[in-house]
Amino acid sequence: MASTKQRANTEAVYAQVRADVLGGVHRPGERLKFSALCERYGASVSVVREALSRLAEQGLVVSEPRIGFAVRAMTVDDLRDLTMTRIELETLALRKAIERGDVDWESQIVAAHHRLERTAMFTDDDAPPRVSDDWEVAHAAFHGSLLSGCDSPWLLGIATTLRDAAEFYRRWSQIVEPDRDACGEHRAILEAALARDADLATERLREHYQRTADIVERGLTEQDD
Repeated sequence: MASTKQRANTEAVYAQVRADVLGGVHRPGERLKFSALCERYGASVSVVREALSRLAEQGLVVSEPRIGFAVRAMTVDDLRDLTMTRIELETLALRKAIERGDVDWESQIVAAHHRLERTAMFTDDDAPPRVSDDWEVAHAAFHGSLLSGCDSPWLLGIATTLRDAAEFYRRWSQIVEPDRDACGEHRAILEAALARDADLATERLREHYQRTADIVERGLTEQDD
């Protein structure tokens, strides 16, 4: 059985590799070589392999037979499929959360939205502007809290995997949409959820994700030109 120290080291390496994949240190499609990763993260091959296997389960890297691991590539077709799947699954989870969520759930989503609304979306020292890491964390927490009341570990687990994959696309696109009212979109979803209007809440969530996907798709298309 692995020691507590070994498990902690594995968790630390996993977190570092995941942050580097999302942060752009490892580019889409890049092969992830064990020798370089072991040196970068000061870890053994077995620890790095376990970290990459977990990231493969989350859709951030892919495992290629007889070749190894690589950062997932980005394509318009994959983005569209991901968006469709995420909308289908998360609207189901949100509908169940609205049906089953209690006062604690309501308090959780209000608190998560408050933090998101009070967190600066863009960094001050980048040109062009870049979405801040603090906002990304608050954003993920808000969307996670919306679904948390569904009382289904399976739904929540799959939703988290899809959210990680979507975040990968969003972080790489880094397209700023000056006319978009993301704050208003989040508040509209929150208000519909608190009103227990499942039809309206799921429609607003669908529109929110589709709008993001359209922006990211434009960014991918521009990169290919």
